[in-house]
Amino acid sequence: MEDMSINKDGTSSVVPVYSFFTNCLAGGAAGTAVDMSLFPLDTIKTRLQASEGFWKAGGFRGVYKGLGAAAAGSAPGAALFFSIYETIKIEAEPLVSDRLAPLVHMVAASVGETGACLIRVPTENVKQNLQAGRYNTNAEALRTIWKQEGVMGFYKGFLSTVFREIPFSFLQFPMYEAAKAFWAQEQGRPVSPLQAAACGSVAGAVAAAVTTPLDVIKTRLILEKDMQGRKYHGIVDVFRRVVAEEGPMTLFAGVAPRVMWITIGGFVYFGAYEEVRRLLSPVFPPPHPHFPDAKNPGKVGIL
Repeated sequence: MEDMSINKDGTSSVVPVYSFFTNCLAGGAAGTAVDMSLFPLDTIKTRLQASEGFWKAGGFRGVYKGLGAAAAGSAPGAALFFSIYETIKIEAEPLVSDRLAPLVHMVAASVGETGACLIRVPTENVKQNLQAGRYNTNAEALRTIWKQEGVMGFYKGFLSTVFREIPFSFLQFPMYEAAKAFWAQEQGRPVSPLQAAACGSVAGAVAAAVTTPLDVIKTRLILEKDMQGRKYHGIVDVFRRVVAEEGPMTLFAGVAPRVMWITIGGFVYFGAYEEVRRLLSPVFPPPHPHFPDAKNPGKVGIL
């Protein structure tokens, strides 16, 4: 289904509208696709950020360790994110001016990421400990974390993960939405999944580079200890000790594989998301296939 919106200059533009279930299933498919296809790059990035150093954390050996944990969290985490993001965006956009649309995208993405972290952080804890060689199997990681710290052990690094994801989303999603809108306006029709993939790739690359220090802090808190075996105590402690003991450039450890991973991953992620939404839209159409929009009289839903 699509919305026909009347622009200020009197021209019309077509904006796709999708149901909650379509967004949810497409998000799950996109998350799984990117995490499974680019997992080795994520492993290399984690090992570069580990306090013991790349080679002691495993080097290039066993780059698929932790894949099962990542797979368990990919689909539900991404599905929850996109269902929250699209719901807030659809409800809030008609209430604000075009100039405030990026703010809507920032808020929607931040709320979505915070919700998704409830699923993502436990699987991230298991995955990154396996990637860094702390455990050999998923079962060993689950059993040890539960025995030593209980359920809260799986949420180590939750605040630092949210602390990373919100700035990342603040950058990525407004750029992604603005690029799609500009491209659609230039060509007079909605962007294709391939075009949306390109927009997401560029937006993700910029956001990834800028937020790498936050990713390093998150990784150190999840892996818990420095190279001398001393525990970290919160975001500020990690930042202070890394800068003092290892130098400020350590905060950009793993920036190259992170940017590469998210650049390629953004292409896969947003491309898969838009394509699956397109394929599923006849299966899960939005309610009321023909309706006037009371919030915005200039919009009319059409089949």
